[in-house]
Amino acid sequence: MTGGSTTYIVAVIAAVGALSWLIRALPFLLFGRGGKPPKVVEYIGRVLSPAAIAMLAVYCYAGYVRDRPPQEHLWMLAELAAGAVTVALHWRWRCPPVSIAAGTVIYMILIRLF
Repeated sequence: MTGGSTTYIVAVIAAVGALSWLIRALPFLLFGRGGKPPKVVEYIGRVLSPAAIAMLAVYCYAGYVRDRPPQEHLWMLAELAAGAVTVALHWRWRCPPVSIAAGTVIYMILIRLF
């Protein structure tokens, strides 16, 4: 690094700190303390996480099909079984760490068995 790098590093740390503080304070500045957020914010909070997970699942399964020859598409059983276990456990208990961990364990076991 060249001269003045300490000043640059301090400026970056200060900027990141200020931005982090602003991001955390923004909901209080917009909605006040204890106030109820608008309906659209509640709706986005409800649907954004499941939508992101669904998008990732579609992306992963599409990548699997795209990156492998057609004769291997029938052997996608480990991925489909792990996905089904993850969805079933999440519907039952609504605990993402448990459902994700169980789906991962099932996937790892199945790919080693078959």
